[in-house]
Amino acid sequence: MVRTIDLRGRSLSPADMLAAVPRAAQARAEALDTATRIVEDVRERGEAALREQAERFDHVVDHDIRVPADHIEDALAALEPEVRAALDEAIRRVRMASAAQVPATQVTRIGEGATITQRWQPVHRVGVYIPGGKAVYPSSVIMNVVPAQIAGVEQIALASPPQHDQGGRVHPTILAAAALLGVTEVYAVGGAGAIGAFAHGVAEIGLDPVDVLSGPGNNYVASAKRAVAGVVGTDSEAGATEILIVADSSADPRLVAADLISQAEHDEQASAVLVTDSLELAERVAVDIARLATTTRHSERVAAALDGPQSAIVLVDDRAMATAFSNAYAPEHLELHLQDAEEAAAAFTSAGAVFVGDHTPVSLGDYMAGSNHVLPTGGQARYAPGLGAYTFLRPQQVISYDRAALAEVRSGVVALANTEVLPAHGEAIEARFTA
Repeated sequence: MVRTIDLRGRSLSPADMLAAVPRAAQARAEALDTATRIVEDVRERGEAALREQAERFDHVVDHDIRVPADHIEDALAALEPEVRAALDEAIRRVRMASAAQVPATQVTRIGEGATITQRWQPVHRVGVYIPGGKAVYPSSVIMNVVPAQIAGVEQIALASPPQHDQGGRVHPTILAAAALLGVTEVYAVGGAGAIGAFAHGVAEIGLDPVDVLSGPGNNYVASAKRAVAGVVGTDSEAGATEILIVADSSADPRLVAADLISQAEHDEQASAVLVTDSLELAERVAVDIARLATTTRHSERVAAALDGPQSAIVLVDDRAMATAFSNAYAPEHLELHLQDAEEAAAAFTSAGAVFVGDHTPVSLGDYMAGSNHVLPTGGQARYAPGLGAYTFLRPQQVISYDRAALAEVRSGVVALANTEVLPAHGEAIEARFTA
């Protein structure tokens, strides 16, 4: 069901390692063209385009695009108590972790009468996208809305696809999660069209453009974010999910197999990769995958993901090679099933989130760890963070000099201005010292 790639005894560059387990680049390239057309259609035709897209992609017509307040209230009233309690606890935990992501204001005194204040300002308006295709994601409502609220964002709008089996309404569990967080501006819009609507606004339904948009989705959603980059701020392009597990001979093969399958059930394009220096573990994991994958609810989807070129069991010579492979791959989710996992974690520097030890599965992070599950995919973890309060904050410098402090650097500014052949810069300084 999942192939084994033997890299032992080879000297490989990071590029060689990436080539061994390729990501679905062609699917992303094709999605970009389609997503760009969808976004432009929304920009040009607004509500009419959204309704045509809903009929084409969601098989829904004549629905309320702007979700009425009573739909949200009804969904919260019908929410099962056990689910509500779990959502409340998840909200509490994510709030705690997100609060640590807001930097304190810092004042630097350059000299007497000269200060620079570093402050972090929230954006005014945020658009949150919540997928609604193969699964239901109330957890993603929490992961996107809570950090924005912690950052101090004043306006938060949410979009999620209209559901055919719900009469064109957004899934009630999504609406209930929004209600728990006090989000009242909700739109029944899906996919790339939702990204276009947030970026450009849709006046007919009272949707104003946002400053930043966030949220996970498929390749079309990720590509739509790329299409609107520069028009609005975006989080990382969170495409099809990825899990990479680095394990040694001490690992429990049943747990490794279960965790690989847990992410493969998201999507046929999901990546599930095991990297190990233990041939025995690799063989036992392969057996357990074959056994467990056939019994899970989404077995066909799991089989497709595990059988794809983006998934593999990778054999390496030693820990150093495993670490190098992981850092080159830069997975969305990295699990460490190692005897010395706590100490080893420091060496794994490129991952959206690192799950340390055999009692810290990705599933925990998806729901209740307190960490955020909106993470960079496609290798973006080499340079991009996961979602956090900082996603919705802008660092600003506030500079304050009095006359005496300016006088101290007067000659230096003039000298540099003249060197750059920008004399008016220097003249603006001199104007403050001449009658």
